[in-house]
Amino acid sequence: MFLDTVLARNPRLAACATELHECGAIPPDTYVLDRDAVASNAALLAAEAGRLGLSLWPVVKQVGRNPELIRAIARHLPVFAAIDAPEARVLRAAGARAGNLGHLAQIPLRALPELLAWRPAAVTVYDLANARAVSDAARRLGLVQDILVRVEGAPGAVHPGQEGGVPLAGLDAFAAGAARLPGVRIAGVTAFPCLACDPTTGRPSPTQNFQLAHTARELLANRAGITPGRLTLSAPGVTSMASLPLLARLGATHGEPGHALTGTTPLHAVDPRQPERPAYVYVTEVAHTLADGRPALFGGGFYPRAAIRSALIPRTGARLAVRDAPAENIDYHRLLEPGDARPGDTAVLAFRTQVFVTRSTVAVVSGLSSGAPRLTGCYDPWGRPLPEL
Repeated sequence: MFLDTVLARNPRLAACATELHECGAIPPDTYVLDRDAVASNAALLAAEAGRLGLSLWPVVKQVGRNPELIRAIARHLPVFAAIDAPEARVLRAAGARAGNLGHLAQIPLRALPELLAWRPAAVTVYDLANARAVSDAARRLGLVQDILVRVEGAPGAVHPGQEGGVPLAGLDAFAAGAARLPGVRIAGVTAFPCLACDPTTGRPSPTQNFQLAHTARELLANRAGITPGRLTLSAPGVTSMASLPLLARLGATHGEPGHALTGTTPLHAVDPRQPERPAYVYVTEVAHTLADGRPALFGGGFYPRAAIRSALIPRTGARLAVRDAPAENIDYHRLLEPGDARPGDTAVLAFRTQVFVTRSTVAVVSGLSSGAPRLTGCYDPWGRPLPEL
């Protein structure tokens, strides 16, 4: 999906990753991350958001919750969104500040005292029961916690496994119930995804969820007798340099960049001229060759929604098509079409991923832009340092 863009915009990354694998510094099934490119992308996003009057809560699940990358991003975007409690802990340990917690996964009830003590900017709640739990935990800590109401998405506009939220028709009842909770204050609304990329052009546009969130903010503002602009509207989904002006124009206050930090939104796959530079490749190895000539790669990091097109075999320069994998596939191997490859060969790929759901190694490199590349660390998919290989 992104291999052409990487080879055009960051060829030193592909070359460095190949060398690291061939010399045995990294194993197959490794994502190699360009720390300098990630930091540069974060700086671009921070400057553009500041120009537009937007705030950004970056997300790092897709790069393995990596402490080196968190620190690089935090120099420009210091307040993060955390997808779940383990991610929130990794972010805090790396020195980042808690922004939006609980958006794609509610905070477990027994983790609330720990996480609320960090004074997050906002906690997203899906229903009144969760708002009540947040209020109870906050009161025991002597706090009043700002909450964002997660608005239930439109039919067909929510990713499977991410269902939940307050229906627009139930918003008034939710607000009335929340007003009786002494430990919380409704500070705004959110939904997901609020923007999506056109499958052909890659251009971002608002989803029905964005309009639902916008309407919810107006309803809450009218109920409280305040102007809507005083309430947060966090509108995550392909937050990038291309979509920031759209967010500002549509009235959002916050975005939550993830793949923009690594230059790997769907738009980057079709338009290599986007400002963010691609910042990772996936490196693996030919494990064996089938009798019909198809090479099999070691797996472990092949995300089902990756839209993988081809693999580069650096030894020969061959670009071999990657075979589709059925839903029942277990990620031991991934097959290529027959071509000039043999067991032991390095294979370099670039596709959309979520490293935290893989069993991959994450290798961080720096100095590519200056011509002095250096491997600065290897980590597991949850950001824990690995011993030297």
